[in-house]
Amino acid sequence: MYIIDDDADVREALESLLQSVGLESKSFSSTQDFLRNRSDIVSCLILDVRLFGASGLDFQLKLTQAGIDIPVIFITGHGDMRMSVGAMKAGAVHFLTKPFREQDLLDAVQEALARDRTRRTKAAQWQGLKARYESLSEREREVFPLVTAGLQNKQIAHKMQLAEVTAKVHRGNLMRKLQARGVAELVKIAGALGIG
Repeated sequence: MYIIDDDADVREALESLLQSVGLESKSFSSTQDFLRNRSDIVSCLILDVRLFGASGLDFQLKLTQAGIDIPVIFITGHGDMRMSVGAMKAGAVHFLTKPFREQDLLDAVQEALARDRTRRTKAAQWQGLKARYESLSEREREVFPLVTAGLQNKQIAHKMQLAEVTAKVHRGNLMRKLQARGVAELVKIAGALGIG
């Protein structure tokens, strides 16, 4: 859990609130300090909209452009509807105007942490799927779209000018390496990988 606010009293109050419900946090007075000291762990960022010399909204964009995917909860004493809508469109979890209820912030933090866990799980699944796909031989990759198109081994063999038994072996290896229990599951995998 990270906090960026240039007001030391606000940082301290937020750290105390989070600690009161068993959540560890690190706070920073600037975006530069955060970038130098953050860890890639399940987390979220409580970010003040108005920072000294910077805008929290601009920093949110900078994070996105840098490929740093962390759920953001904006807090501000000077928010307006346009600002709130812009932040939410850019992916912010919540936009809270000071003074806000402590429970509203805690609820936002729980939602942000859940969102980050889900994103990380999906990313890990995608990396696993990508690694399994990369383990396929060139021939297995050629067979993949033919199997998902519904072709039988005989048709695949004819199309690729292979013996039917060879097509069957490639199909079996493809299913095993991608951990697919059937053609329907293989079709889903192909969709996830963008293969058609």
